[in-house]
Amino acid sequence: MVGKFTRRPALDLLHCAQESLQEAVVAHTPHERYSAAHLAALRVAAAVLAARAQVAPGPRRQRIRSAWEVLTEVAPELGEWATFFASGAKKRASAQAGIPCVTAREADDLVRDSQRFLYEVAASLDVLTQGRLLCETSPSDSRLQLLRVG
Repeated sequence: MVGKFTRRPALDLLHCAQESLQEAVVAHTPHERYSAAHLAALRVAAAVLAARAQVAPGPRRQRIRSAWEVLTEVAPELGEWATFFASGAKKRASAQAGIPCVTAREADDLVRDSQRFLYEVAASLDVLTQGRLLCETSPSDSRLQLLRVG
């Protein structure tokens, strides 16, 4: 269960992820859609890290690690997601630079996968059942909607 001091940042990051997904849905090009969807996934990972990560005592590590590497350590059950999204990081960087490096299908698939990741994390952080966050799926387009309540 997420502590009361870490719940707010995690919720805020989940809402930022939702906003990125909404940007992805309305993006005009596949590379914009892919980039926004991958950013959404990064924000979801950041929500998990905000909720679960603890600063280790002692000297800090010298090597900078990606959010995906840290996510695998902090939440091993999300390791498969971390590996999946880490594999798309170079493609996202190219897409963010405006390089048309992804197909419409790849972009749409990443939007859908990022939505699933968001839902799974929201459920694992126990924010779906606590009345703090509602997740709904629109029957017409199956887009995940997160609504702040209370």
